[in-house]
Amino acid sequence: MILAIDVGGTKMAAALVAPDGAVRRTRRLATPQDADAETLWKTLLTLIEPYDGFSGVGVGCGGPMAWPSGEVSPLNIPGWRGFPLGERLAARFPGRPVRVHNDAICLAVAEHWKGHGRGRANMLGMVVSTGVGGGLILGDRLVNGGTGNAGHVGHVIVEPGGPSCGCGGHGCLEAVARGPALVAWAQEQGWTPSRAEGTAGPYREDREATGQMLAADARRGDPVARAALSRAGHALGLAIASATHLCDLDVVTIGGGLAQSGELLFGPLERTLREHARMDFARRLSVVPALLGQEAGLVGAAALLLGGDRYWAV
Repeated sequence: MILAIDVGGTKMAAALVAPDGAVRRTRRLATPQDADAETLWKTLLTLIEPYDGFSGVGVGCGGPMAWPSGEVSPLNIPGWRGFPLGERLAARFPGRPVRVHNDAICLAVAEHWKGHGRGRANMLGMVVSTGVGGGLILGDRLVNGGTGNAGHVGHVIVEPGGPSCGCGGHGCLEAVARGPALVAWAQEQGWTPSRAEGTAGPYREDREATGQMLAADARRGDPVARAALSRAGHALGLAIASATHLCDLDVVTIGGGLAQSGELLFGPLERTLREHARMDFARRLSVVPALLGQEAGLVGAAALLLGGDRYWAV
């Protein structure tokens, strides 16, 4: 059994993962917002405290990071800048291997191992949520790049001169298509959520608007909410067209909260992709929602240890 940990800007999750990829005893905690490094670390320790009986630890965390040491600086967790996550976990679990990689890479690994990428040698796995990230599998093996940050599709430029990004650039896919950016854009266009999440009553003004609210209103036909998801789909289509021309991909899988929006996101994505991916080899690409859902990050984190050198080669 592997202790798998998934650290994101909105939540932290942990589970035990069996050698066949089965996920057991999942726990989740909200990621503290605007917290300092030690508060974040204590939250993670609280999350994993109940687990025992595992032989190693696999972690997916938002990037960028120093790999393979596991020193993390996730853009969407400002309290961790150069935080030695791998070192801290190795000290907490002496004698057991600890492997830390980008959370979007873990999603790609999971989809290649157990999801829609199974049997495909060349794929891009993406997550579209609080941030936008990705991981590349080429020739049936994870591509790490020079620093472990290969596949960072969230920082492909889709709108030159566009909105500023947390990375310091402008017009990145993440700056346009991540959930909070879409919410902010929709609010600038006059959108106000019509209902609170998970309720049938009117929206409470004291609740912060979320991507889930935006998607819900888009499904109800709100024109601004639908335009926001179309904006995200268009940006994703542009980035994916560039990626498949560069890497000759077989499939792209997309996970994360916004991927649950269905045709409202994937329709504009497909139209933009087919408009720009005109080379014969690029037309064979398929883009599908990730199969493994919320468990993908945990399965991929465990696969860093369970998948042999396909997914971890230093």
